Amino acid sequence: MISQQSQDAIEASEIVQQVDLLFETSWEVCNKVGGIYAVLSTKARVLNDRFGDKLAFIGPDFWTNENPSPYFKERKSLFKSAASKLELPWGITIRTGRWNIPGSPQVILVNPGKTAEHLPQIYGEMWERFGVDSLHAYGDYDESCAFSVASAIVIMRLAEFLKVNPARIIAHFDEWTTGMGLLYVKALSPKVATIFTTHATCIGRSICGNGKPLYDQFHHYDGDQMARELNMESKHSLEKLAAHNADCFTTVSKVTAAECAQLLRRPVDVVTPNGFEPDFVPKTVKYNRLRKEGRAKLISIAEALTGKSYGDSAFLIATSGRHEYRNKGLDLFLDTIAEIDRRMPADRQALAFVLVPGWVKEPSAVLLDALNAGNKGVYPDYVTHTLHNDDSDEVCVRIRQLKDAGALRNVKVIYIPCYLDGGDGIVNISYYDILPAFDLTLFPSYYEPWGYTPLESVAFGVPTVTDNKAGFGQWVLDNFANGIDNCGVKVVERNDSDYHRSLDEIAAASVAYEKSDAQARQHARNMAFMTSSKTDWKFFMAHYIKAFSIALNHK
Repeated sequence: MISQQSQDAIEASEIVQQVDLLFETSWEVCNKVGGIYAVLSTKARVLNDRFGDKLAFIGPDFWTNENPSPYFKERKSLFKSAASKLELPWGITIRTGRWNIPGSPQVILVNPGKTAEHLPQIYGEMWERFGVDSLHAYGDYDESCAFSVASAIVIMRLAEFLKVNPARIIAHFDEWTTGMGLLYVKALSPKVATIFTTHATCIGRSICGNGKPLYDQFHHYDGDQMARELNMESKHSLEKLAAHNADCFTTVSKVTAAECAQLLRRPVDVVTPNGFEPDFVPKTVKYNRLRKEGRAKLISIAEALTGKSYGDSAFLIATSGRHEYRNKGLDLFLDTIAEIDRRMPADRQALAFVLVPGWVKEPSAVLLDALNAGNKGVYPDYVTHTLHNDDSDEVCVRIRQLKDAGALRNVKVIYIPCYLDGGDGIVNISYYDILPAFDLTLFPSYYEPWGYTPLESVAFGVPTVTDNKAGFGQWVLDNFANGIDNCGVKVVERNDSDYHRSLDEIAAASVAYEKSDAQARQHARNMAFMTSSKTDWKFFMAHYIKAFSIALNHK
């Protein structure tokens, strides 16, 4: 009897034989701005192992000699030197190279040139062919469409240049930002197999971001109606029609699959859960060094800010992600920290870090002076960088409110409002290198289609608390016994009317873990590593192979 793993390998081999070129287009290729970067960069090695140089990622080329992408290594000879030989319209240019990540896959960076000047005509054609409403477009709609249309043109021209049969090409597009490219390929080269993946629906995110109750009223929402109400008509129209016209439509979790069926009126063909690349996690000796160095750095920052001394045994908590105050659960995180403070004995030391990028002006000069001179106690004592909008930044505002109310006596909250890329001016350690320093992470998101932050946390051996509205949290509930002791993950329930119940449950789990001894904590870290090992992309790639098969056979 053939095992499931062997059957998956056979199916993968058959798909590889049917494909000459596999493209995946995203705004986040070689462009680290959000969670989709984590999806693509961590799955690249396994995908590249299957398809080799049949695979190419396509991303935007807005980099310059003065500001080069740290993730891109140019190789002009790739694709038979297409970068210099390919004939492209409208001033479109490309650069070819390798993505500087495990697997080193091929990359094509696309500069759309003057494509934007042709968008009115393209919008008209897309309205006539598919019914895409671009009339109400604003913000980043034009920029995204210019890039995605230019990418579609590159795909089609490159196929001609390499003399590849369009029927042996898969073109995979991620998010609404590339939807116009998918429709452009569909219109001009219909034999190309297309896949569209939504990582979060525009309307679902917008409903939550506008403070509306997504879950209690879920089955009463109409996507088109909400798009009109929330001024999201063009983005929603593009996303919905890309989903309806793709040969295969996918999303990343059961949570978002329900959202697609309700708000886009298009059930997904395949759920493709997000995995992780174990090569991103350092081996034991380096891991232990990073944990020690990271803790020392974070504690030194806390001491410089507060004027207090913190021992090596201080309990370090963190949250991270995009600056979406409600969606990412930053409100619940801060309120939970206040409750943890209330429950924690006065003789215990704890530090809570908010690692969320804000509108940064510069590193705090007074903090830098304190760090360099060994001084302690600066003002303000809760943020490491000065912000352009300190008076309105929701995290700053809530921290000040809690401090004024006397709610943060034992637990110090420190806001590090920047991307941790190793060059922020204060921490100067990258996110993955600082992550091992923490004892516990909390990600109580209200809206989280997958949830890379809790997955990354357990991948680096840090137990985490997340919720059932995150795709990752739901995956944990489907596959493990819930609880930090059992799998390194505590999954709490979140809805529209249970804020304080969720807060109480998160606080209780956090305080219980803080009180646990060294042996129990090590066990929890081991369980976190165990759980993350089950998210290796080699286990999840079968879902993508199924999506490729559906797309190829949709004709």
